[in-house]
Order: sequence, then C-alpha cells, then structure tokens
Amino acid sequence: MEVESFEDEGVAKLLNDWFVSIKVDREERPDVDKVYMTYVQALYGGGGWPLSVFLSPDLKPLMGGTYFPPEDKYGRPGFKTILRKVKDAWDKKRDMLAQSGAFAIEQLSEALSASASSNKLPDELPQNALRLCAEQLSKSYDSRFGGFGSAPKFPRPVEIQMMLYHSKKLEDTGKSGEASEGQKMVLFTLQCMAKGGIHDHVGGGFHRYSVDERWHVPHFEKMLYDQGQLANVYLDAFSLTKDVFYSYICRDILDYLRRDMIGPGGEIFSAEDADSAETEGATRKKEGAFYVWTSKEVEDILGEHAILFKEHYYLKPTGNCDLSRMSDPHNEFKGKNVLIELNDSSASASKLGMPLEKYLNILGECRRKLFDVRSKRPRPHLDDKVIVSWNGLVISSFARASKILKSEAESAMFNFPVVGSDRKEYMEVAESAASFIRRHLYDEQTHRLQHSFRNGPSKAPGFLDDYAFLISGLLDLYEFGSGTKWLVWAIELQNTQDELFLDREGGGYFNTTGEDPSVLLRVKEDHDGAEPSGNSVSVINLVRLASIVAGSKSDYYRQNAEHSLAVFETRLKDMAMAVPLMCCAADMLSVPSRKHVVLVGHKSSVDFENMLAAAHASYDLNKTVIHIDPADTEEMDFWEEHNSNNASMARNNFSADKVVALVCQNFSCSPPVTDPISLENLLLEKPSSTA
Repeated sequence: MEVESFEDEGVAKLLNDWFVSIKVDREERPDVDKVYMTYVQALYGGGGWPLSVFLSPDLKPLMGGTYFPPEDKYGRPGFKTILRKVKDAWDKKRDMLAQSGAFAIEQLSEALSASASSNKLPDELPQNALRLCAEQLSKSYDSRFGGFGSAPKFPRPVEIQMMLYHSKKLEDTGKSGEASEGQKMVLFTLQCMAKGGIHDHVGGGFHRYSVDERWHVPHFEKMLYDQGQLANVYLDAFSLTKDVFYSYICRDILDYLRRDMIGPGGEIFSAEDADSAETEGATRKKEGAFYVWTSKEVEDILGEHAILFKEHYYLKPTGNCDLSRMSDPHNEFKGKNVLIELNDSSASASKLGMPLEKYLNILGECRRKLFDVRSKRPRPHLDDKVIVSWNGLVISSFARASKILKSEAESAMFNFPVVGSDRKEYMEVAESAASFIRRHLYDEQTHRLQHSFRNGPSKAPGFLDDYAFLISGLLDLYEFGSGTKWLVWAIELQNTQDELFLDREGGGYFNTTGEDPSVLLRVKEDHDGAEPSGNSVSVINLVRLASIVAGSKSDYYRQNAEHSLAVFETRLKDMAMAVPLMCCAADMLSVPSRKHVVLVGHKSSVDFENMLAAAHASYDLNKTVIHIDPADTEEMDFWEEHNSNNASMARNNFSADKVVALVCQNFSCSPPVTDPISLENLLLEKPSSTA
C-alpha cells in the first residue's frame, strides 16, 4: 500500500482534500493500534496490517479494513473507491456513522475489560487447561515438516514453551511415553526451523515467518522479539537433551544480535526490514534481495568448495524456491536460491569419505566467505528504535545462556556465524541492555518507564508488556548470576505495574494506564501470539517473586496472580490453545511447593560459577535459584528485609573455601552439597509423591 496508494498523486489528492491523515507506528504506539485493530477484527472477523481505519474527529472508528488495492480488483474495492464512499457517507449519514462508532467502542470496552467472578481458578482447571492446550496443539502438528498449523508458518515460541513444560510435567508424574511424544514434536519442529530458510544460515538469527509449509522461503524481516524467545526455547531444548545442535542455534541467534543489533550504549535494536536494493543506487527495493543467491555467485565466491556447499544447501542454477507451490507463487525468486538444509551432515560427510568435523569446517568457512560478500550489498533498513518489552525478552535469553551453555561438552566446536564466545560475555550483554533502560527510559523519581527510545526517549509511556517483560528479564539476570540490585529494581517495577495497570476490583492487568483519554479502549490482553501476553508473563513473574520474598508481600503476589488468572477462566476452559503461556502460568501457580536452590559462598570464585551453572543445568521452570555471599553487606541487607530465612540459611551454611548448595522443598532442605555433580544429581531426582 505504501508504494501503490500512498505514493500515488491521485490518492494523495483525495486524502488531502477530504481527510486528516495520521500514520501510526504500531510498535511505538501499540495502545493506539490495539483499539482500532480490535474494532476491525470485531467488525469483519479478521485483521492484520497494513491497517486503514477512518475515524470521526473525536477518534471513534467509522469504518476500517486491512489491505486495499489502489483500484477495484481481486473482487475488492480499491482504496480510491473506499475514500469516495467514506466521504459520501460522512456527508449524508454522519450522525448514524458516529453513533455506530461510539456504540462499537462501548461494546468492545465492556467485552475486553472482563472481571473475575471469583478470586481464583477452580482447583482442577490449571491441569485441565495445560492438557487441553497440548492436545489441541498436537492435533495441528505437521509430522512431515514440523510446526503446529499450516502455511504460512510462524515460529510461535509460546507454543513450544508450553509443549516442553507439559512434557516435563508428564515425565515427573511417571508418564514418560506421553512425555516423549510431546517432546519429539517440539524437537523435530526446532530442527526443521533451524535447517529451513527461515533461519539465516549465513548471518544468524531468524526471519519473521515462512510462506510455505517447509520453513523454506521466509518473509525476510527479522524481529527482536522472535530472536529473544527463540534463543530461549533452543536453550530449553539443549537443557533437556544436552544436544549441542540446540545450543549452537541459540548461540547463532545471540551472536547475530551482538554483531548487528546492539547500539553503542548496550541498547538492542528492534528489527531489520525484509526489503533492500539489489544494487547500490537502485531506487526500488526487493524482498529478500540481501539474503538470496544465484548459483553462479556462489560458484565464483567459493571455488573448489562450491559443489559441496550447493549440494548441502540445495542450490540450483534455476533457483531453488520450488519445494512447495506456496514458496514462490509469483516467480519473484526465479533463478535465486534461499539456503535450506535437506541433507544430514553426517551422511553427506561419509558419502564424500570425509570426517564430519572437516565437512562442518568447510561449510563454516564457506558461510564466512558469503557473509563477507553479502556485507558489501545494500543492507535492509535497520529499525534502531529501542523497545523496552523486546529488550526484556532478549535480556532474559542472554542471561540464561551465560549459565545453561556451561553444560556444552568441552570438545564442542563452533563454526561461523557462531563465534564461540565465552559465556560470560552473554551476561555482560544482558547487564548492559538493562543498564541502558535504567539510564534512559526509567524515571527514578516516579518509578515509571517510557516505552521506547530513538535519539532520546519517546513520548509514549511504558505499557503493561514493557513492565512485565522487563521484570521477567531482571529476574533472570539475578537468578543466573548477577546482583541483587536487579531484584530490587524488579520489585520496584512490579509495584509501579500494580499501581498503573492492575484492576484491583476485577482482577488482571490492563494494557494501558488509562491516563490518556485519546486511547479509547483499555484491554486485558490474554492472547499468547507472536509475543506472549502481558498478563501471562505477569502471572509467572508474580509466582517467581512470591518465591523470592517472604511473609505478607509473598502472599500479596500470589493473591494477585490468582485473581488475575480468574479473569481468564473461560478462555482457559474453552480456548486453551490461544493462551499457551497462560496455561503454564496457571499450572506454575498451582504447584504446591516450588523447589528452591540456595547457593552460599564467595561469588568471585570459579567454584561459584560452576555451582550456579549446575543449579541451572536441568530444565525445570518450577524452581527458584537464590545465591548469597554472606560477606556482601548490601546483599545480606536485601535478604534481611525481604526474606530473613534466606539470610539465616546463608549465615549458617557459609564456608570460607567452598560454595555450599541446599535444595529445599515442602519446608525441608537437603543436606548441604559442595560439588556441581552432586547438586545436578540432587536436582534430577523425581519429585516425591507428596510434592
């Protein structure tokens, strides 16, 4: 529409004569987008972007839609026709139009700010919702090419998180057959995505979605929220399997972000566009131009290794977008190739009589050469906005990687685009991003966040997702080894979040503060889609915070979590598949006793690093890791104030030359252990029947 309509003189004349045109960046103002997208979805049964909505002067929606061609075609009215009809209706039926817009907003407001009918969910619902969600997703599983649902295929990490969580629950209750079924679906999906063209094999990271069922030809945009969540699910898969395939892909994503998406102050940028010019100076941009290759280009660059590389990534002189009729219906990529791995590396290496390591090294060197050539092409536009919520997702994955990757075999080899960084550097990236937000997007007096930053903070205030996702990232920063200052900030932010967004009467969190009268709807969002919902993440944050602090504050967090979930009871009962992360949140809240791992010792020691990595080595979302150095007064003061049990446990178990670990559950603790292997084994023990 940008090219077809908004750059068209005829359209411009109609718009300028009859309308006041307002262009909204939906990433900068998700609150405004939410109002009018909800209206279009309710009215027409579907939505999407670009979104075109016509408003009355008091901002009530009169009519809207998504894509309109410039002229009437495809059986759809053209944009010019729409403009004339809206103008005509405004002139002749203004009152009726305005009334219907106001009525629609009233109805939506009522429907979208539902209140809970009780203070908590029925006891059996969390387990039922989790099971139902897993069953519904399993029915949509594509056993040939992985993923849940059909093309276009989006990597919805929340679905993968839910399936892994459910598998772990099944395994813990002795249902290992069912557990392994669910896990197989997830692992196969992650493998297919990593081998497909949705994964940027040359530069790392993932594109937005695949237009075909084989994860081959993507929409080439790269979004920060995808990178953060996907890095986390590949980490989870590594935790469960210890297969370096998954840790490699996690590193691939994080190394891409470090190389291309981090600003000078540690801030992490939002996105890279799909389109770019094919040659320097060309005026028209093309989708994927930066990422696709002709067979001849690859031969010229790679020389003797071109045949091996082309065979491995299915490159052909005629182009390779022919695996599915959906891959390239308009022949846009004729003669072009999108890298996809169809063959197994081990089989290919043995077919060539070559050691696997040598084969992988050659592929890595080839990718590096292509990367160097690609770097000289005109780049897609970098969206260098810094969005707090998305930074929160990525802070989490960098912090978690810094410890979970310690389980990689020492012999693990990495090839380009993975650089094989020291894991500690990942923690530094997470800390820098959090510090940037604290410096530039947080008001120390009001304790409020701004939503985004570009050449200075934006005018938009922080939304629910900004608070929830950042708090989640800060909890991971602390649990995976950084200081209690992040916990202090997380608690501070949770207080502000409750003050601004919590519906104390009806339960749940609104997406906006309600302070801006021009934003006509306050919504309690529950849908876990491309990004998780603020309410799902908030409930998990509250469960985690309740297990860190003690006393009335802990009870307060749990009660808020229970009341919030009660708002979405009907959704969890009837449409669990739409709220996969909320299903996990409900189950986490219902776990009678969360596992606590308490580490006591000097934090500067190698032993401490090893013990902390051991505490995080096994996959278990129902565990809290606390680490305390009794020699650090600031830390001890924090625990004295927020949970004196942890402070006295630290004092009583401190040893000057060792790091001591205790695993506590159901009001009792294991005997202390002082070596990583013993701690790992202790955490692998199945929960007792009482738990």
